[in-house]
Amino acid sequence: MSVVILLADGARPDTLDAALNSGSLPALARLREEGGLHAVTSCFPSVTGPAYAPFLMGRFPGPIGLPGLRWFDRARAVCSFPDYTRSYVGYQMGRVDDDIDADAPTMFELCDSSLGALNVIGRGLPKAQRIGSINLRSAFRAATTHFSGNVAGWLGIDREVGDQVARRIRDEKPEFTFAALTGVDKVSHARGQSDPMIFDALRIVDDTAARIRRDAETDGRWDDMSLWIVSDHGHSPVSQHEDLVRIVQDHGFRTVSHPWVFSRAPEIGVMVSGNAMAHLYVGIASHERPTSLNSRYAALADSLLRRESVDLMLIAGGPTTVVRSRLRGDATVWHDGDGFHYARSSGDPLALGADVSGASADAAYDATIASDYPDAIVQIAHVASAPRSGEIILSASRDWDFRSRYEPIPHLSSHGALHREHMMVPLLVNRPPKRTPRRTVDVMPSALAALGKPVPPALDGESFV
Repeated sequence: MSVVILLADGARPDTLDAALNSGSLPALARLREEGGLHAVTSCFPSVTGPAYAPFLMGRFPGPIGLPGLRWFDRARAVCSFPDYTRSYVGYQMGRVDDDIDADAPTMFELCDSSLGALNVIGRGLPKAQRIGSINLRSAFRAATTHFSGNVAGWLGIDREVGDQVARRIRDEKPEFTFAALTGVDKVSHARGQSDPMIFDALRIVDDTAARIRRDAETDGRWDDMSLWIVSDHGHSPVSQHEDLVRIVQDHGFRTVSHPWVFSRAPEIGVMVSGNAMAHLYVGIASHERPTSLNSRYAALADSLLRRESVDLMLIAGGPTTVVRSRLRGDATVWHDGDGFHYARSSGDPLALGADVSGASADAAYDATIASDYPDAIVQIAHVASAPRSGEIILSASRDWDFRSRYEPIPHLSSHGALHREHMMVPLLVNRPPKRTPRRTVDVMPSALAALGKPVPPALDGESFV
């Protein structure tokens, strides 16, 4: 038995469906005919890195230590002096394995033999089994490709990675493979997800899947192989870029933010992810997370909410989370022994049309799946209660993101928010599932079930196999 997961980073369900219908992806179209294409929800923040945790750990990222692409270590437990911050964009990417909860196992730790490619989370995977692991040469190549905006160069990297993955699966026959191909995401940021080059990036995924299948059929492994195509987040167009750090500074606060993290006695940490979400950590001189905002920080929150760039604001830290919208008012989200709750107060920020009380995770999913914020109740409850999250959490409005400075190329498309285009992702399977998949956290327990392995307790997902 074997499971192969190919991740087309940044692909939306409608984009993949259009490519399949165009005839551009014959190998993936064959998988759709035999198994099926499903649209499932990712996690919040919907951003590469944290959004890999569901596939490899079966858990939402916030509670296991990955609240965002960038975060502030208020407890001073894992990040170092003088800034106590983490950014997985750059050299600190290698710290992910140290940052995630040691009690939450990875697929690599649960399988006898594995192969990974550009997988970000690699705990339990031997270095020899990591394709694209960071060394001086690969880091230089990735940096020059990234900072020059050379999307064709990223597709070249994808082709090389795909070639290596297919060859090593044929030669080594690992029990579990997780390979990320990042071309769709890179093209989307630089040119938008509607650009024709997106189909070029998806054809690399198709070519890789075709080779893996052909080799497995040749030596009799195909009947025992699960080959799944997934994505970690979607994309939506962006043309307006808010300078969130400068706005906070203009309100009279000293900040710490990336990439320039050295700051004298900062009061607020501004950590942008994706770039359509952000954590704001207030009163960071204290090691204890405040349970409410004092008048100065509350005034900042009110001011930020009035900005066109902010779609949703979460006020976290206490037993409940206040969800605020400039246009639709406030509500409260919480999770307790009775289940998940959404209680409207001055409005209906998630535009659900009803309160939700004592709902199971599946019932909360059903209550939100048709909305603009699919699975929002569950996602908000998890990220807001995570110890490493900020006290003010922002989800950007459509056409906006929060990082106008320091991006090497202007972003024409972005992600990270709770919007439907960011949260809905494709799941393509080569055999019909026993139940309809709902979330990306379902993939990990499903992979274990397909391999005949026991599923650890306390996972956020449920097997569809």
